[in-house]
Amino acid sequence: MIKLKKSDYDKIVLHAKSCLPEEACGLIAGREVEGVKYIEEVYLLENTDHSNEHFNISPQDQLKAIKDMRAKGLSPLGNWHSHPETPSRPSEEDKRLFFDSKARYLILSLMDKENPVLNAFIVVNHTDVSKDELVIE
Repeated sequence: MIKLKKSDYDKIVLHAKSCLPEEACGLIAGREVEGVKYIEEVYLLENTDHSNEHFNISPQDQLKAIKDMRAKGLSPLGNWHSHPETPSRPSEEDKRLFFDSKARYLILSLMDKENPVLNAFIVVNHTDVSKDELVIE
């Protein structure tokens, strides 16, 4: 299970909408307690590919976010990105790039911009995809 504050959910949605028609992306950090991952910080980062079909986070932005996580005593929990035109599920490219089975991959679908859909996924061996329970509170 992974938990996200409603204010951070709203922050992700607002940023993703502001990046349209491109995919938006970022990192998530927090703590794990008794198997539950608590997102305590959401990083809104630039998609340096400027594409509506894939994303890339600049190494400098990623390093800056990791340094901030460490300074706050947080652990990296994964990343998030938006799908401007497709459902909230990993694409074949996403599965190819997702390599850490401990990370959570949050995907926000903006197919229906008035009703965004956010899901969390676990990907193992680039092929085995399962949904993790995402609680927004």
